[in-house]
Amino acid sequence: MRVSRVIQAVDAHACGEPGRVIVGGVPHIPGASMYDKMVYLRDNADWLRKLMLREPRGYPAANCNLILPPTNPLAEAGYVIMEQVEYPGMSGTNTICVATVLLETGMIRMVEPVTEFTLESPAGLVKIHAECANGKVRQVTFRNVPAFAVYLDEIIDVPHLGKVKVDVAYGGMFYVIADAEPFGLSIRPEEGGEIVRIGEMIKAAAQQQLPVEHPEQPGFNGITIGQLSAPPTAPGAHRKNAVIVSTGKLDWDKPGTWKGAIDRSPCGTGTSAKMAVLYAKGLLGLNQDFHHEGILGTIFTGRLVEETQVGPYKAVVPTISGRAWITGMASYMVDAEDPFPEGYTMGDIWG
Repeated sequence: MRVSRVIQAVDAHACGEPGRVIVGGVPHIPGASMYDKMVYLRDNADWLRKLMLREPRGYPAANCNLILPPTNPLAEAGYVIMEQVEYPGMSGTNTICVATVLLETGMIRMVEPVTEFTLESPAGLVKIHAECANGKVRQVTFRNVPAFAVYLDEIIDVPHLGKVKVDVAYGGMFYVIADAEPFGLSIRPEEGGEIVRIGEMIKAAAQQQLPVEHPEQPGFNGITIGQLSAPPTAPGAHRKNAVIVSTGKLDWDKPGTWKGAIDRSPCGTGTSAKMAVLYAKGLLGLNQDFHHEGILGTIFTGRLVEETQVGPYKAVVPTISGRAWITGMASYMVDAEDPFPEGYTMGDIWG
């Protein structure tokens, strides 16, 4: 075997959602900020995302993070998040995985019972509060970037579904949020195919009919992710959700192209967006715990800790608490003769 590339990574999951963390094997990434580095990867080195997230080394529900030296002196480490069809500025499950990997592998010194540090994401600085015991991270709480609602109770026309009432909010990505109940869904794993089909159609229609742009972060625009919301099933939870991540482009005339993957966790940025909507509607106040249940029954705890302003929008600063577990460590290789150095997708599961 002639190896042309070796990448070291630690695999983890946050309440069910996989979050691979690349810790070595990637050359210097230029850029004056983490956002600039994200743009460089997107425009000039997208092979890394494809290599790690597509088959045969990845799969549709996988996420990946690249650990980098910070550009901001207030941060101890930087990271760029890579998902199936985008480079999001922020991700809650990926942040929890990154913080856990950095501490449990010793890349950042763990202090018990609490380790506090700051990470630099493409969307800005993220403060981490990690509860630790016996060398393990028991819970990660991070202070997210400001979240805000853009559209409330908007009616959109969705081909094949009709008129659908939605909210749109930013929680690190722009989400379109709809209730699952009108479609006969209660957010259970066995409903996965229908959740993806409906979520992708709502997302595609919302992208066309509800334009959005972050007023303070050029480059973050458009609805890129969807969320279906339902009453909870876990004791103590306030709402249940399924976040749908696209794995391909939708063709309205070809139902088989409605492909996506459900976030296995309660979703950190999705929880932030949902809380921003509830706050805007007067249904959630500051400093109240919001227990958000995911499709597997796991729970993230969100809390709105501060009011702020983002351009013309009244915004709130969320914190999200959850836990991650390391599942493995590996060196991912590319044989010099491998015909698929950037992986591949297949229409049976990828769209």
